[in-house]
Amino acid sequence: MSHIHVDRKTLEAGAAYRNLLVSSTGLVPDEPTVVTTGCGVRAPYAQTSVRPESVTCLPCREHAAAEHLRYADQVERLSRMPGSVITPAQAGEAAEWARETARKFAN
Repeated sequence: MSHIHVDRKTLEAGAAYRNLLVSSTGLVPDEPTVVTTGCGVRAPYAQTSVRPESVTCLPCREHAAAEHLRYADQVERLSRMPGSVITPAQAGEAAEWARETARKFAN
């Protein structure tokens, strides 16, 4: 049985990100057929997931957890910058979501 991986660009994978691109640009991106995964292998896109409970490759789970923690720190830092378009409260919500997702990948 082959593993289910995460795309190396963990936060840019999945339907939510594609929907964001469509709503902001009006263009529909093609889904890739093969991606580089968090563990460094090239795998069919169909063998990847953004859902922690579906990912069976341990190095990919570690990669995804680290990426979500990095995002949480980054969004909090950006919210404190002068002229930020997100409030600290909004950043806190996004950071908590990312940290909770990281915990799911780490377990």
